[in-house]
Amino acid sequence: MKICRIRMFESYMRDDSGGWDFSLFDRAFKLAEKYNIKILATLFPRTGKNDIGGYKFPKNDDVYRSLLDYIQRVVMHFKSYSSLYGWVLVNEPGLGGNIPYGDFTKKKLEMWRKEYVPESGKRAGYPLLIDLIDQRFLLDYNTWFLELLADEVRKYDSGTHIHENNHDIFKNCAEYDFPRWCTFLNSLGGSAHPSWHFGFFERDEYALAMSANSEILRSGAYAIPWFMTEIQGGNNTYSGYKPFCPTKEEIEQWLWIIIGSGGKGGIFWSLNPRASGLEAGEWALLDFQNKPTDRVEAIKEVAEAIDANRDFLSNAYVSEPGISVLYVRESLWAESKMVIKSPVSYEGRMIGGVMKSALSFFELFTCMGLNPSLKEFAEFDFSKADYSGETIILSHQIALPTTYCRQLEWFVSRGGKLIVDGLTGFFDENMINTMKTEFPFQKLFGANISEFKAIGNLFELKNDRGLSLPAHLWQGLLSVNTAKVVFETDNKVLAVRNHYGEGEVLWIPSLVGLGARLSKNYEPLYRLMKNEIKNRYPFELKGFYPGLILKVLRSGNSYMTVFVNKSGKDIRLKWKTDLKPVRMVYPENSTLKGSKTLFIPSEATLVIEWQ
Repeated sequence: MKICRIRMFESYMRDDSGGWDFSLFDRAFKLAEKYNIKILATLFPRTGKNDIGGYKFPKNDDVYRSLLDYIQRVVMHFKSYSSLYGWVLVNEPGLGGNIPYGDFTKKKLEMWRKEYVPESGKRAGYPLLIDLIDQRFLLDYNTWFLELLADEVRKYDSGTHIHENNHDIFKNCAEYDFPRWCTFLNSLGGSAHPSWHFGFFERDEYALAMSANSEILRSGAYAIPWFMTEIQGGNNTYSGYKPFCPTKEEIEQWLWIIIGSGGKGGIFWSLNPRASGLEAGEWALLDFQNKPTDRVEAIKEVAEAIDANRDFLSNAYVSEPGISVLYVRESLWAESKMVIKSPVSYEGRMIGGVMKSALSFFELFTCMGLNPSLKEFAEFDFSKADYSGETIILSHQIALPTTYCRQLEWFVSRGGKLIVDGLTGFFDENMINTMKTEFPFQKLFGANISEFKAIGNLFELKNDRGLSLPAHLWQGLLSVNTAKVVFETDNKVLAVRNHYGEGEVLWIPSLVGLGARLSKNYEPLYRLMKNEIKNRYPFELKGFYPGLILKVLRSGNSYMTVFVNKSGKDIRLKWKTDLKPVRMVYPENSTLKGSKTLFIPSEATLVIEWQ
C-alpha cells in the first residue's frame, strides 16, 4: 500500500465549544510517515447531520465562513507532514441536476443571472416555453465552488496536489465541466461503486460499466493524470441501492481496466469497516478480525504486476481505434425536462435513455475488440485538418446546439464518418424543436425528418439486403435531399447515407442502439457496423465476442493488451495480427501459447505484452 485516503472529519476535530483537537489525525499522519504511506486528505467540514457524503455547497453565509475557517485550520496544521500527498476539495460533487436550497445559492443564482449571456442559436421567433437556465447555472456553480476551494487551499499550501472525485457519473456527468476543472486540478478522479453508481447495468456488466466510467474520466482529464478515487472494496449490507460484494476476480478486472484506460491506479473504499453510521460494518477489505480477505490478495497480485512493469506503464498511453461515442450535455438536460411519470415505461423516454443509448454503442464496439472513447461533445478535438479513419457516434442525443452543426460539418468534410441514430437533434439548445423550424443539419445529413412514429417497445428495421435491426419505440421517416437510401420499407425511407466533402454521414432516425441493448441482441448491429468502421489497431478480432473487454496500451514499439472475459463462458479468441507476443504480464505464472488464438477462461483477466 503506497497511498491512502482519509476524510478529514471536522466533527472529529472540533468540539461543541469551538475548540480544536487534531490528535486523532496527527496519529494517522505520523504513522503514515513511519511506514512511507502518502495520504490524500479529503476536506470534510461538519454538515450538522450524520451523513457519509458531505455537503456540496454551503447553505448560508455563516456556514460558508465556517467552511473557510475549517480549511485554514486544517490545511495549515497538516501541510507540514511529509506524508501529505494532497487534498480532495469536495467528496463527490454532483446533485443529479437539482439546484440546492439555501440563501447562499439563491444569492449566487441572482448574481449569475445578471452576468448570464443567453445561448446563441436559432429561435425562429418561437417563445422559449421550456429553458435550461437552471442546468447551465448548476454547471457553472459546481465549477465556481470547486475553484474557490482550490484557491483557498493554495492560499495556505501553495505547492500541494489538488484532486477531485465525481460520482454517479452516468447520471451526473451533465453537471461536470471537466475541461474547466482541469485548469485548477492536478489530477481528476471519480467514485465507481456498483452498488451506488452502476444502476444502468446488471452484475455481469459491472466491468463494462467500470470501462465506460474510466473512459469518461480519461477524456475529462485530458492533459492531467487521472485515477479512480473510490472503488468498492467489500460488502455493502444496508447502504447502496444494491447489496453486493465484489469477488476477487472482479477486483482484478476493475484494476486492470482502470490501468488499461490510462488511469494511474485506484483507492478502495475502504480498508477497514466503520463502526457506526450508515456504513457501519460494511465496504471493507479486511474482515472483522482485521485479517485480509481474498480481495486483498487479488489487489496484492495486481499491484506487484504493476510494479514489475513500471517502466512500460509510466510511459504508456492508450492506443485508440479512432471511434468516439459522444454524449451531449444539453441532451441530458432536455431529457430531464421532458420526462413525466407514466404508468407505461419505455426506456427511450425515461431518465437515462440518452446515456443508455450512448452506452449501447460503447458496448457494441467493446465486443468488437475496438475500445471506443466516451466523451462529452465539447471534449472532442474539432481543430484537426484531417479526420480520415475517425468515427463519431451520436446515439439518441436529443438536443444538439445549432453551433455544433459547423463543427460536425468540418469533421465530416475532412474525411470523418458520422453515425447518427434515434431522435438526435430533435431539439436545439433552447428546447426548440428543430424539425418544426429549418433543420440545421439537413445539408450535412442530406435529408429531413418527415415524422417520428411511436411503434412499440421493440420492432424490426429491415433493408433489402436481408439485414433486420432491433429498434426501440420510435421509427423515424425521412424526406431525402442529397442522401442515398440505406433502409426503405413500403416506400418509406428509414435510413440514409450522405457524402459530404471527404467524409460521410449514416443517419438511422430510429433507436437501433438502444434496441440492441434492450433485446440483448447486438449481432445485427454488429453486421452493419463492421463494414462502417475502419480498424486502426495493429490487430483485428475475427468475430464478435459479447462480454469481452479489451484495453490497449502502447509504449514505444511495444503494446500491452488487457483482456477481460465477462461472457459467462470460456472464450477461444481468434484474431489477425503481425504483433509478436513477448510475455504474459498477468497472471505472472501463466504461459502464452501462440499469437493467433487466445484462450481466456470465464471471469479471467489476461494482460500480455507484444512487439
